[in-house]
Amino acid sequence: MPDTTDAFIDDKGLLIESMDLEAQGIAHRSDGKVVFVEGALPFERVTVNVHRKKNNWEQGTLKQMLQASSQRIKAECAYFGMHAGACGGCKMQHLNLFSQIAVKQRVVEDNLWHIGKVKPELVLRPLQGPDWKYRHRARLSVRHVVKKSKVLIGFHERKSGYVADMTSCAVLPQRVSDMLLPLRELIANLSIRDQCPQIEVACGDTSTAFILRHLAPLSEQDGQLLRAFSAQYKVQWWLQPKGIESVIPLDDIDSTFSENSLYYELPAFQLKMYFRPNDFTQVNPAINKVLVSQAISFMDIQPEDSLVDWFCGLGNFTLPMASLAYKVTGVEGSQSLLNWAKKNHEWNNIARSNKKAKLLADIAFQEQNLFEISAQSLRQYGSNSKWLIDPPREGAFALVQALTDLLSEDGHWLPPKRIVYISCNPATLARDAGVLVNIAGYRCTAVGMVNMFPHTAHVESIAIFDRP
Repeated sequence: MPDTTDAFIDDKGLLIESMDLEAQGIAHRSDGKVVFVEGALPFERVTVNVHRKKNNWEQGTLKQMLQASSQRIKAECAYFGMHAGACGGCKMQHLNLFSQIAVKQRVVEDNLWHIGKVKPELVLRPLQGPDWKYRHRARLSVRHVVKKSKVLIGFHERKSGYVADMTSCAVLPQRVSDMLLPLRELIANLSIRDQCPQIEVACGDTSTAFILRHLAPLSEQDGQLLRAFSAQYKVQWWLQPKGIESVIPLDDIDSTFSENSLYYELPAFQLKMYFRPNDFTQVNPAINKVLVSQAISFMDIQPEDSLVDWFCGLGNFTLPMASLAYKVTGVEGSQSLLNWAKKNHEWNNIARSNKKAKLLADIAFQEQNLFEISAQSLRQYGSNSKWLIDPPREGAFALVQALTDLLSEDGHWLPPKRIVYISCNPATLARDAGVLVNIAGYRCTAVGMVNMFPHTAHVESIAIFDRP
């Protein structure tokens, strides 16, 4: 059984000194032992119910508020909270947005120093966008609760495997939030309602798609119900009977790339980026537009530049860069993503040609496992003036290690003078920055936080590395 005794406190309670990314307040007992307090904010004084004890730390929940923080606010969403059954999709709604950003910025800086021994020369102003109704991608859990005779659809409860009983969501687009109750009714009427564990949401600028994960075949009537829902709510249904590669549309989808297709625009570059619902796209399209423009600005692209976009995905950065440089190479480990990047290049060139706009420059796409790239593999890409790196959470350690190895092996190979690194994990950014700065001779000239996921623990950032 867990220990639920009170943490050691005096008459003034525990003073919360800081906050971690799990939205836990951090305090110290008088004997120096660290106490993590869920629900408490910096500069508050609280009493604590301790649920877990270790030699060097304890963990618990807020019991009584003795002194509240001026940064504490009322949560926007009715389903947010620290109590049992509360939705766990957001962790920081009780903290005002500016303080959330400050916490995340500090996490980026602390990771750079403590993991990579890197101090940026300049801390950039955080990139911000809408903090509500922003989430254009989400994975919603589905559960048919037999005892309650109803279907639940939403995020998991806080620190639980159960699905939160939510009928709206403040971070999903309004049109998706409004469909949560109709989706419940739809799934409840399916013959396989006990075999549908999740629905993935993918929103484009004008269209919305749902991917239904189902562990048993759909009946003919199930298909009719999905089609009726699609017609009523103007959404696409895609089916996932097995792994992610098994995703297919319920019915034929218009392949002419019309307004009904999934796409997002990059208006600063006159681009439309088409995607499938199971492709990776940024969760916050408004921030993505700003991030792309900012990254391209940081690249300081000149007409004579030869660039590489590592982990290029659908061409989110490749195509904008190609409107400014004479040559861009997009490199990606997934052949499926590369095929769509090539199609985006083709479709946008056709659109530009029809509009007599400036055509995209020379673009090459190459498939490469970037988690196993070596100095020998890197040499084949030649010397390029600038790189953009946008890896998944695992980071780009093999790539930066290949760079340092090639520098020591080949005196004729010229490394990029500038690297712009987009990160979705401050720990792996810090690790890779340590290699670039302390071994490869780069300077970390700037770093900044990107608030891609307001109210959550997710931290996105951008860093610039320069080499003489």
